[in-house]
This record gives sequence, structure tokens and C-alpha cells, in this order.
Amino acid sequence: MNASEKFVRFAAECERMAKFTHTAENKAAWIRMAERWLRCAELYDRETSAAHHANLAKRHRTPAHSWAG
Repeated sequence: MNASEKFVRFAAECERMAKFTHTAENKAAWIRMAERWLRCAELYDRETSAAHHANLAKRHRTPAHSWAG
């Protein structure tokens, strides 16, 4: 399980807690926390994807040869 999947799982736990809490204030806090975990998952996915694409681009560059000049 990668970090993004863990973050989504944490968000689901927060949403479950929001359903069982007794006050509107606590419910709102749990929902906000779930939203933050989902945002973390999105950011992780975006950063991982960007890093992956950057590594692919590095591998596919033509090497600059010192003898080519």
C-alpha cells in the first residue's frame, strides 16, 4: 500500500468518525480532517507522477558528448 492509499484510508476513517460524533462542531472537524487527508493523497499522486515523468525525460535525453563539439 502506497502513501496515497493510506491517506485515502485515513480520510475514510475520519468520515466514519464524523457519522458517529454527537456534536456539529466535532462532525465538522472530522469532515475537515477527511478533506485534508484526501488533499494529501492528491498531492502525493501529483508529485509522484511529476517525479516519474521527470525521471523518464532524463533517461530519454541524448547525452552531450564532449567529442561532439
